This record gives sequence, structure tokens and C-alpha cells, in this order.
Amino acid sequence: MPRPVARVLALLELLQSGGIRTVPELADRLGVDERTVRRYAAHLLDLDVPVESVRGRHGGYRLAPGHRMPPLMLNDDEALAVLLGLLAGRRTGLSTATDTASETAAAKIRRVLPQRLRLALDSLLGSLAFTTPPGETVPPQAAVLLPVADAVDHHRPVSIRYTGADGRRSERTVHPHGLVAHAGRWYLTAVDPTSGQDRTFRLDRLTGVRALPGSFEPPTGPDPAARVLTGFATAPYRHEVILRIHGTAEGIRTRLPAGVAIVEEQASPDGEDPRAGGWCRVELRVDRLDWLPAVLASLDRPFVVERPDELRDLVEALAERLIDSARRLPPPARPV
Repeated sequence: MPRPVARVLALLELLQSGGIRTVPELADRLGVDERTVRRYAAHLLDLDVPVESVRGRHGGYRLAPGHRMPPLMLNDDEALAVLLGLLAGRRTGLSTATDTASETAAAKIRRVLPQRLRLALDSLLGSLAFTTPPGETVPPQAAVLLPVADAVDHHRPVSIRYTGADGRRSERTVHPHGLVAHAGRWYLTAVDPTSGQDRTFRLDRLTGVRALPGSFEPPTGPDPAARVLTGFATAPYRHEVILRIHGTAEGIRTRLPAGVAIVEEQASPDGEDPRAGGWCRVELRVDRLDWLPAVLASLDRPFVVERPDELRDLVEALAERLIDSARRLPPPARPV
């Protein structure tokens, strides 16, 4: 490809990345003078590419908003990033709408790629294996996600229709302040302006999102992700468990993550080396206790069960089973 043509296409690629690009910046990126940049922009206009000239101190060139640029210009790394991103989004629940949207988007990208790159990427995606199965994901509808995101960004109240876990439907006004993707689902964190309390909503249960006039001040304190995880850890389950574990909060969270338990570090007693890790208070709510003894054993740290007493019995029963297994001898070898 002749060098001037390659540079004109490089200018188009820079403009496709969005925003206003100043003439000095473009000249530096292309390795030409500013007069040549203006000539290249004129070439794009001759090709019906809608390049806009923005005047002023921070002026330069940009593409007209909303214009779809054919052909799609992706280098090898960009094409790989996009297709792997679509695949990862499908498996983790980060994609919206249905799997069909991701598949058709990937197909459109493949169609405009050079054959060499298309075949190489098809070989990669065809040979790629995963060690874990795809999770159970419930993607939100774009018609819900996009207006909610706009309301979060501009601090606007919204009216929503919501279907609870029990199937009951309600309509309410909330002040949305965060979107969180967690374990294959999307959540909206918001404040109920009537009670002033935090609320968390699953986006796949939301319909009828409508922005309302006015604005609000976003709340201070924990960020939206922390609010969602704390909500999971403090949900009203059958058992309330209180533990004290000797170790660091970081180490404890490797087995009891933020979405399962609330871990609070306690001050180290006088004379105790703080580098060894002090005691942490751990609080969690669960429907079943039978899985906890094995988790506590895997931490390999001293711990105290404050409540419930039933958990102490389960820990003792696990300890007895482990002792019995450790003392068991292998069967004698059979003669050959």
C-alpha cells in the first residue's frame, strides 16, 4: 500500500477512536507536518467520510457523531480482543440481551476481516477450551441497562417496575447510584428516597424504566460493589454465625469472600506481633452449617465459635472423622 494512502487510513483509524484530535497531535502520530494532516482530512471528505473540523483553542478533527464507518478497521490484537471479549461476556453474563446478539456481532466482525486474520481467529476460537463450565447467567435487556446507566451517570431519579423473588410486582421511584456485575447477574444499587434506605435490584427483574425530572446527590460511604456484597453477607438466612479467627482479613477472605461473610479486623493485644495477624471478627448468615467446618479447617488458623452451638458440634464431628481417617492403616498388599 502506498505510504500516503496508508497514512490517510491511519488518520481514519485515529479518528474512529473517538473524541476531538488536535492537528499537532495527529501530525505527531502520523509523522507528518500539520499542512499534510489537513490534506489527508480533505482526502477523507472526498471519500464521503464525515470528518468535522472543530475550531477554537482545543479544536481539531473528529468524525460526525453516530456515523457507522465501513469498513471496520481492526489490527490483529484489536480483532482478537473484541472476539475474545464477546466470548467471555457470553460465559460470564456481562453481555446483554441474548446469546444471539453476541453471535451475530461476532459474525459481522468476521465478515469484514481479512481472510488471513479471520481464519487465524477461527482456528483459535475453535481450539480454545475452558477448565470451568459457563455459569448460569441472566443477562439484562439493553432497553433496561442503558437508561439505568444514564440515570446513574447523571444522578437522575427513575421510576421502575420490579418483580421480586416471590413473584410480587411493584412500581417505585428510586435514586440509582451504581451498577454491579456479580456471579453472572447484574444489580442496581439505589436509595429509596421515601425511607432513605439502600436497596439492591436485579436488573433482569426490572422493566418499565423511566427517567424522572430532577437530580440527587449520590450517597457517600461504600462503593456500589461493596454494598451489593455486604447485602449478600447480611441477608436474612436461617443461621447467624459469629466467629473469631486468628489471621489477616485478606487471608480469611480467600475462603470466606466478601459476598459470603463480613470480616472485621480487631486491634492486636499488647505484646502481640501485628505482623503475625491479629484476631478478626467474622459474621455470616447461612441456610446450612454443614459446609463451614471444612472451610474453617482449610484456613488452618485458630478460631473460636461464638455462635451457634450447633456449629461447634459439627466442627467436633469433622475433627473426629479426620482423626479416624489419619489412624486408619492401608490394607495389606496382595501377594503377586
